[in-house]
Amino acid sequence: MLWLTLFILLLVSAFFSGSETGMMSLNRYRLRHQRKKSAGARRAAKLLATPDRLIGLILIGNNAVNILAAIIANALAIIYVGEAAAPWVATATLTILVLVFAEVTPKTIAAQYPEWFAFKASHILKPLLTIFWPLVWVAFKASHILKPLLTIFWPLVWAINKLTNGLVKLLGFDPNSSRDDGLDTEELRSVVDLSGHKMSDSHQGMLKGILDLENVAVEDIMIPRSEINGLDIQDDPDVLMAKLFKCEYTRMPIYDGDINNIIGIFHIRKANHLARAEKVTHAAIKRFAEEPYYIPESTMLTTQLLNFKKTRNRFAVVVDEYGDVKGLVTLEDILEEIVGDFTTNTADEADEILARGDSSYLIDGVATIREINKATGWSLSTDGPKTLNGLALEQLESIPDGNVSFVVNGYRFETEEINGTMIKKIVVTPMKRKPVESDE
Repeated sequence: MLWLTLFILLLVSAFFSGSETGMMSLNRYRLRHQRKKSAGARRAAKLLATPDRLIGLILIGNNAVNILAAIIANALAIIYVGEAAAPWVATATLTILVLVFAEVTPKTIAAQYPEWFAFKASHILKPLLTIFWPLVWVAFKASHILKPLLTIFWPLVWAINKLTNGLVKLLGFDPNSSRDDGLDTEELRSVVDLSGHKMSDSHQGMLKGILDLENVAVEDIMIPRSEINGLDIQDDPDVLMAKLFKCEYTRMPIYDGDINNIIGIFHIRKANHLARAEKVTHAAIKRFAEEPYYIPESTMLTTQLLNFKKTRNRFAVVVDEYGDVKGLVTLEDILEEIVGDFTTNTADEADEILARGDSSYLIDGVATIREINKATGWSLSTDGPKTLNGLALEQLESIPDGNVSFVVNGYRFETEEINGTMIKKIVVTPMKRKPVESDE
């Protein structure tokens, strides 16, 4: 009977130990969601609503069981080894049994599967809290005795607190800081990565895209100045109309002689109004043009998305600190950073990034580093130049007379085509990294 009682007490001790770890290891955000569909989650949430009572119940139960187990273990030791050696044998034996079977094992299981353990334990903990509530209540009512003592010994308590808070500050911590369970952007990204097996790739990609918006500036996704397809108001009206009807975009900037002199934005749907006129004039084209909307190149995408919503614009001209035009950005460009490419355009028929059979890629110099990383899964740095041509020129520090090659962070770059002041085509090959040798 003593052995059976000791075995049961160890099981009960394991239950309390695992319950403590399981309850405290529950993910609060997941628990809040699971309450809607799981009774176990609702019970666990109700218990955790008063953590002081829950911990008090677990500690009272665990300590009571362990003390009783020590008494029985001592009685068994007296039977087998005598009264003199019994305390030593009982202590050594019970320490091993409690550590292995009532502490480490249940806590390991509860830490690995907190929901499974906590939800099942809530069936027992909830009625136990009701049954032993008077005992828990008495334990916490003891604070009424401590309150006058705190008043009497306040100078001593104040001095100790000042000393400990000073030591905490000396160690680099803030003793007055409160716990913050909120997650920052990188932590949310980690949560999305860890939960990838529970959602589709497209949903995971969209969530990551939203989180990336605040780290990406307009200049990272804009259509660069060299690729702007606009209307020069100095051209003949017939030439301008021909460009409008061949245009692949919904909007085109109108400029006067130089792209820096943008005088308006023309929406292609208004070309039909011009076509009905007997004679198309420059004045008529200007009349149908909208006021240009300018934004600085350093604007973050999260900010610009809100600005587009606020101003009811979908098209912006990107300028640098000197007011010169750097490029164009549209609402669709920002949305594509979240959902991926959803527009088709004849201008995009010629692929900028072409995979070759030897793990290398033939890439246009105008391709942005972000586009290359997305298409290939590489990790080229986006902190410096925004395009592949810019990266190559930064490394070479001059425009080469002929084709050259160089290596940057484990990637080999070989120029394929050079046109005047620009490197048009580059072959990029990821180099095989040497395996890290073990110290053993």
